[in-house]
Amino acid sequence: MTTTAAPVAKPALRPARPEFSSGPCAKRPGWSPDKLSNAVLGRSHRSKLGKSRLKLAIDRTRDLLDVPADYRIGIVPGSDTGAMEMAMWSLLGPKPVQLLAFESFGKDWATDVVKQLKLKDVDVLEAGYGHLPDLTRVDKDSDLVFTWNGTTSGARVPNADFICDDRTGVTICDATSAAFAQALDWTKLDVVTFSWQKVLGGEAAHGVLILSPRAVARLESYSPAWPMPKLFRMTKGGKLSEDIFEGATINTPSMLCVEDYLDALNWAENVGGLAELHRRCDNNLATLERWVAATPWVAFLAENPAHRSNTSVCLKVVDSRAAALPAADQEKLAKRLAALVEAEGVALDIGHYRDAPPGLRIWCGSTVESADLDALTPWLDWAFATALAELTPA
Repeated sequence: MTTTAAPVAKPALRPARPEFSSGPCAKRPGWSPDKLSNAVLGRSHRSKLGKSRLKLAIDRTRDLLDVPADYRIGIVPGSDTGAMEMAMWSLLGPKPVQLLAFESFGKDWATDVVKQLKLKDVDVLEAGYGHLPDLTRVDKDSDLVFTWNGTTSGARVPNADFICDDRTGVTICDATSAAFAQALDWTKLDVVTFSWQKVLGGEAAHGVLILSPRAVARLESYSPAWPMPKLFRMTKGGKLSEDIFEGATINTPSMLCVEDYLDALNWAENVGGLAELHRRCDNNLATLERWVAATPWVAFLAENPAHRSNTSVCLKVVDSRAAALPAADQEKLAKRLAALVEAEGVALDIGHYRDAPPGLRIWCGSTVESADLDALTPWLDWAFATALAELTPA
């Protein structure tokens, strides 16, 4: 497809909020620091008051996500990465392992399993950015590690049907940009991790780790051969440390961040709960889908609509003149696009992930307003025409 590089006038309308970063993500609408006045500051997180706020965060997470009553929920250090590392280092080893690697973090988990844990019976099912591996190859008798939504690729699994009900392996799901945005099938998931900085726009540094009874049984029946760092230890004397999942965190959490998460959970409940969060994300994706359908220079990195993320939306430039540029200039074009809209203050931090193909990555999670996306798209048209004219002068 070809478009003209003729100058395009700057749009008159600007997004009310230009925060479209894929993490940390936009704060919830109406947020301000004074909403955190109940934070337990200058007190021990192990005080009665501190533990009560942590337990409240756990209970509200269960209610909003509809987590089964017999699943444990813990707040852990190190964001989603910390939660995933805890799960992999603690659970993997007794069975063959399969990993789905279709974006940067899925590939990181594969690297950890192969090069750090040095497990031998490992099968990495790979796919390029924007695509999914062959899910029919998933083996019910192997442990499975996968990302539900590829934050860096804009692709997601459409559902959990590829996971067998009669599996003997455990499933470890990195759901950091899927939780609160997409329907997670708890019957198929034994470990779920996420960071509240994503779909709910909470402050960074903390992860959430959710364990099914099957995951707990593995923890209590299996001791890894490798040394276990203190931050990863979830058992004592062969039994699960239940206090971790009652608000007694492994390390010292930021109670200010915990209060911010509680504020986000309260907002989510007030706007209509999980169904409304899903609707907001879907509506945001639909806003960009309408623009992409009418815009010849851009396309989704995830070409299959069923596999397209409704949170981390990744776009690629498909204009023929841009495609004819050397690879280095295509990279320059994508970076210039992001830089132009950032300089105008209409979109911040929308460049592609460093390992992903050149393009744009626009966060469409529940804290983003569709009206702001509508206001953004004319600016993207302006930025593309401007950047292309700079790289292809007459």
